[in-house]
Amino acid sequence: MQTQASSARGPLAGLKVLELGQLIAGPFAAKTLADFGAEVIKIEPPGSGDPLRQWRLLHKGTSVWWQVQSRNKKSVALDLRQPQARDIVRRLIDESDVLIENFKPGVMETWGFDYDSLSRSNAGLIMLRISGYGQSGPYKDRPGFGVVAEAMGGLRHLSAEPGRVPVRVGVSIGDTLASLHGVIGVLMALQHRHASGRGQVIDVALYEAVFNCMESLLPEYSAFGTVREPAGSALPGIAPSNAYACADGWVLVAGNGDSIFKRLMDAIGRPDLGADPALAGNAGRVARVTEIDAAIGAWTGPRTVSEVLAALNDAQVPAGRIYTARDIADDPHYRARGMIERITTTDGLALDVPGIVPKLSATPGAITRRAPTLGEDTDAVLREIGVTADQLAELRRRGIA
Repeated sequence: MQTQASSARGPLAGLKVLELGQLIAGPFAAKTLADFGAEVIKIEPPGSGDPLRQWRLLHKGTSVWWQVQSRNKKSVALDLRQPQARDIVRRLIDESDVLIENFKPGVMETWGFDYDSLSRSNAGLIMLRISGYGQSGPYKDRPGFGVVAEAMGGLRHLSAEPGRVPVRVGVSIGDTLASLHGVIGVLMALQHRHASGRGQVIDVALYEAVFNCMESLLPEYSAFGTVREPAGSALPGIAPSNAYACADGWVLVAGNGDSIFKRLMDAIGRPDLGADPALAGNAGRVARVTEIDAAIGAWTGPRTVSEVLAALNDAQVPAGRIYTARDIADDPHYRARGMIERITTTDGLALDVPGIVPKLSATPGAITRRAPTLGEDTDAVLREIGVTADQLAELRRRGIA
């Protein structure tokens, strides 16, 4: 049973996680566990560190993205190409509950970190492996990034206006979806270990995480031979749900519930459409979606986004503006929900960062530690497993730590 003290530190307090990954997929999974109290020790190469430290916009040489991705973690600098560093990591693995890696399949085995070997000395070890195509199958040795996974998983084909080049979502959604599937796997494996005392391997492929979110894509092809095609901002087969132009921007309207559709038509001055029996159900509305979209667009066109949203909110019709970063930063609901938190980085920058998701009532997550500088925790972590000061000095002299 969780004690009051452990509840205050998060539901995963006492869980020790070793992160060998880099960039997005593995580190995002570890970040999520760290947000809820897990002790996460991140292994980075000396000198350069995780490449994410240098991605996108930098402040005094470090990415502000890093401040989010690596919050609540400890950083240990070790060159895994060196046998002595791998020996140290092996000792850390023996004391860990969860090992996270997102290297190309086979790399861990080359280093002697195959699960069979690791589990002989740590039977309860849970190993989360995230890769482009998974640990098996004919594509397993191919290099895979999130963008490729989004294409193979079926998402990129749909992300376009009809007849135009498919576009990316704008963030590395394939990596993040894989991370979240990995976290789910870790939590299920922990439950299994609680009952059996045994750990296991969690094999997450980027493309499979994307594919798992593709709704009716495959069943519709299987049953009807239908290949779903891109539809821009609309949601094919569900109507009305689209983006509509306003005098000063765009608004998203989801009027696809039967009763919601009637309220929407009343709000835009088209009660005739709301009362039309042929439009009472989704199938009828899909058949006449062009007519319905034209009616909504005619109403939104001369009005501002704020005017449209006020009217639709009064009518209890789901609608929203398309937010930019500025909109998010200024929105009172984000603030009220704790979704924007202020931190101070190592170099003194006051920075707004995303808050904790999900919201737990009894054991909420928290940002308890800023993102570490490279190797900041090397001495402390290695001392805990018996590495002496002289040994640390020799490791640094040889460029291993």
